[in-house]
Amino acid sequence: MSLFDLTGKVAVVTGSSRGIGKASVFELAEHGAKVVVSSRKQDACDEVAAEINAKYGDGTAIAVAANISDKVGLQHLVDESRRAFGKIDILVCNAASNPYYGPQADISDEQFRKILDNNIVSNHWLISMVVPEMRARKDGAIIIISSIGGLRGSTAIGAYCISKAADMQLARNLAHEYGPDNVRVNCIAPGLVKTDFARALWENPERQKAANSSVPLRRIGEPEDIAGGVVFLASKAAAFTTGQTIVMDGGVTI
Repeated sequence: MSLFDLTGKVAVVTGSSRGIGKASVFELAEHGAKVVVSSRKQDACDEVAAEINAKYGDGTAIAVAANISDKVGLQHLVDESRRAFGKIDILVCNAASNPYYGPQADISDEQFRKILDNNIVSNHWLISMVVPEMRARKDGAIIIISSIGGLRGSTAIGAYCISKAADMQLARNLAHEYGPDNVRVNCIAPGLVKTDFARALWENPERQKAANSSVPLRRIGEPEDIAGGVVFLASKAAAFTTGQTIVMDGGVTI
């Protein structure tokens, strides 16, 4: 059996109607997992789930809308996932927000709190809802999509970078707490990836050309580049990996 085989596993992925999340639910399904597609809009989730079921067979995916800022909504996501598939083996905390670009001194309290709540506190909520059954089973994989912004300073997206650094620390803390029960918690830190979320950073051709020139691989990432890391961390291939942040950035941070 392949170390990457996820047959019989159930994965919940937030922010999975597009970008890295969408690529991840497709790759998880490709490797045998049942998947729960979730983002804010039900129709967008339904569309992705229908695509997956058409490709991998009916019953492979369900769609459950949830806003990561809504604790009740997240509990509904967890409850519906369990109702449909009976359990949750893999959690991918991918959804995040960044409503502000500019100097740290000019960010409003509301914007700062929204970034911290959506990118850190919501992950804490969702993990806390899912992890008890994983600990009871002595098996589980939790993956937080962080960012190389959490490793570097920024004058434009400073609050976002703070939140992504905190996600890395959250993974380290929880890896200590849950490791004795064989529940692994890891982060992926992507560089610039061609997603709608990062559109402002790449859609200008000159800006993208400049970005590409600074990357050893001479290109920005595609969502599928990150989805491969998600499959690795979710699978037996990463059975001895926990508390880590895997950087996937084309070499930018080297």
